[in-house]
Amino acid sequence: MEKRTILAIVLSIAVVLVYQIFFMKPQVAQKPAAKTETAAVPSSTQPAKSATTATAVAGGAAPAQAAKSVSPAAAAVAARDIHVETALYKAIFTTKDGTLKSFKLKGYKKELTKNAELQELVNAADALQQPLSISFPDSSIDVPAGIVYDTAAQSIDMTQSRENKQITFTQTYKDIRVEKTFTLYPDKYILGLEIKVNNLSSNPLTQNASLSWTESFDPKNEKDSAPENGPVYFISKDVERMEAKKVEKAVTLGPDVSWAGFESKYFIASLIPQNPSQTSLSVAKDERNTIAVSLRGPKNIIPPGQFGLYNYNIYLGPKDYGILKAQNMKLEDSIDFGSWLKYLAIPLLSTVNYINQYVGNYGIAIIILTFIIKIIFWPLGNISYKSMKEMQKLSPKIKELQEKHKNDKQKLSQETMALYKANKVNPFGGCLPMLIQIPVFFGLYKALLYAIELRHAPFFWWIQDLSAADPYYITPIIMGGTMFIQQKMTPSPGDPMQAKIMLWMPVIFTFMFLNFPSGLVIYWLFNNVISIGQQYYINKKA
Repeated sequence: MEKRTILAIVLSIAVVLVYQIFFMKPQVAQKPAAKTETAAVPSSTQPAKSATTATAVAGGAAPAQAAKSVSPAAAAVAARDIHVETALYKAIFTTKDGTLKSFKLKGYKKELTKNAELQELVNAADALQQPLSISFPDSSIDVPAGIVYDTAAQSIDMTQSRENKQITFTQTYKDIRVEKTFTLYPDKYILGLEIKVNNLSSNPLTQNASLSWTESFDPKNEKDSAPENGPVYFISKDVERMEAKKVEKAVTLGPDVSWAGFESKYFIASLIPQNPSQTSLSVAKDERNTIAVSLRGPKNIIPPGQFGLYNYNIYLGPKDYGILKAQNMKLEDSIDFGSWLKYLAIPLLSTVNYINQYVGNYGIAIIILTFIIKIIFWPLGNISYKSMKEMQKLSPKIKELQEKHKNDKQKLSQETMALYKANKVNPFGGCLPMLIQIPVFFGLYKALLYAIELRHAPFFWWIQDLSAADPYYITPIIMGGTMFIQQKMTPSPGDPMQAKIMLWMPVIFTFMFLNFPSGLVIYWLFNNVISIGQQYYINKKA
């Protein structure tokens, strides 16, 4: 009974891991469509609000007679680029639609090679519009795509600056003048964005702004089609995500959207409205395989000579738990630690980061954490091994009972339990301690699988990226060997067939771990080594 329980647990681990890695797909949450409402006309003396809904404000707009439409010649003006560099990133804004053309993170490279390019967060080469484009759907006046905005900004170098700077793009189209002002911070991955819509007409205008992040992807490209790539959003206090290749038709969700954007395994581009309760979300894909994640507020009325404001923050950076947590917008939930495993994964990751501050090597930090976990569970391990040893001693007597009462299962059960009681053996003593340790393993599995700290983090020799699989499969094979040794040291079950199945477990786990992050393999390898020592000690004493 003991060995069958352990076998079930081990097989369950294998099945869950294989299912989670190869078969489990994120589900798109079915939320009600956002309802569009018309806001009341505010007083002309009401101050501007920092919100995603437009607020009409007196003054600040040119007289109605100054309104002018963009001529075809003006629309054909060549766009120009504005280069921005801070200590954290290199960005390129373009006057075409006043959007973002490139955003490269200086602290992260695409690949682990000497001359690798910096990690690029803008991937919209085939898109009709670049990220951070705006439109005004269901409005009196919408601004077509492809218009070149005006700006006085030139290249900006903030590498030695501690002051915030701004870039303002302006364009007049028909009866509105649109101003997009980006606020740049020298030491943050955050951009501030204020969209100001001036009503230049003599009539009230109904406007509804939509801010979009566009992302192109190739369904045939393995990296683009990875399960971790796709739209992600925090809505109604819950994180939902979609796979890019699974997005088929337009989806409208909300309101109560705290943030939304596009993610990969280690990076995220996120749009953060300042009034989530009145913000809805739409996700759509076009024939170019471009996905647009858009935030939209309710319709608002802007009186003549006044303007409306729409304010956002944009986070463009790594999925680093500490950095995301500091934004105080639940952005840290974009890291896929799991709904309940995060309560184990986050403390374990924090412990690894803390140890790494002193040892300067994440591989060594993982090994030290393995020792710490093993020390914590040492008493439980002793109980498990002792119980298995005692069960082995009773194995011959159990076989006799099985032979004697092979036609009476109820009698066999009663006699077996009486035998356990007489010898003071708990048949569950070997599996319960193992069950307690399983959540810790899964928590660490999640922490090491999605921790950006391990990305491109070297260990020793041939392992130069703890987030990637061992390129030569050396550590998984050694790990399989340690599992085999541990299996041979474990008291064998009475059933020969069951014993053969248990001996196959090291082979199954070895193949499973071949493509696991090497950091996780190192943890499991050293956990096995310590377990072998502990089991040897118990067996010698018994």
